[in-house]
Amino acid sequence: MDDIRDQPGLCSRFFSSLGVQYQYYLDRLTPYTSIRWVIAVSLILIFVWRVIVLQGFYIVTYALFIYYLNLFLAFLTPKIDPAMEFDEDDEGPVLPKSNSEEFRPFMRRLPEFKFWLSTMKSTLVAFTCTFFEVFDVPVFWPILVMYFIGIFFYFFFFLKFFEFLFYDSSWGFCR
Repeated sequence: MDDIRDQPGLCSRFFSSLGVQYQYYLDRLTPYTSIRWVIAVSLILIFVWRVIVLQGFYIVTYALFIYYLNLFLAFLTPKIDPAMEFDEDDEGPVLPKSNSEEFRPFMRRLPEFKFWLSTMKSTLVAFTCTFFEVFDVPVFWPILVMYFIGIFFYFFFFLKFFEFLFYDSSWGFCR
């Protein structure tokens, strides 16, 4: 006879079913890259419109765009830094020693789908925060804009980030 303790509870079954449905729709949406990004940009524009109309929540917006910058940097960064792959005995990179080392495609540290999914989740969290007055901290927003631009230039130029750019036919740019 089955013990009642061996069966999952009603709440557990509900959230398990909800998780399966969520994963099902994510899997169906995966191949439609352009549609996903149109939805993401639309949601971001709705969020920005709400912030402009409310004339507040600049700290939430600042944190959201810093998070976007972090995601974008992880998206552009390679998973394996070729500049750091030196032999212990040598001073620089070496030729491949086996067939398996010969060709390695560019692998991103953050795949495009996870980039999109993190963008959507963070935008929804920030949008939800705009409904609560506790997150509307008074701040002089031009200071935050200048600080964001400073962080952007620091990451892209002072850390020499552009050395990782490559030719990507899906984006159509090259270095």
